[in-house]
Amino acid sequence: MPYLEINWLAILLATIASMGLGMGWYMVLSKQWLEASGRTMEDVRQDGGNPMPFIWAAAAQLIMAYFLALLTPMVMGSVTLANTLILAVHLWFGFVLTSMVLNHRYQGRPWSLTVIDGGYLLGVAIVQAVVIGLFG
Repeated sequence: MPYLEINWLAILLATIASMGLGMGWYMVLSKQWLEASGRTMEDVRQDGGNPMPFIWAAAAQLIMAYFLALLTPMVMGSVTLANTLILAVHLWFGFVLTSMVLNHRYQGRPWSLTVIDGGYLLGVAIVQAVVIGLFG
């Protein structure tokens, strides 16, 4: 059954690596993200260090890594660095970015938020593809 015949260590490492990318990405772009999202540091402080966004992020990225590892051999024939990168970028462009653009346009969010968050999720796709391609 291909749903279980995947490298779970690669998925876990890909999840950890993409979470690390998120820490760096949003530390560097924190001012721009706050402005684009319409939030202030005071809003963030009022959350009181709520861990739930990080738990949801880890769960979502674990699922993303799982499906990248699952779909790569199905779509591309084998798990290689090149195959995983090609599929990850195509999935990002075809589903992730288009969904973000659709939602942000209906929500009236600024394009800068789409660029920041979309760029991060492209980074997630690439980082996860590299890890899965090398270890999967």
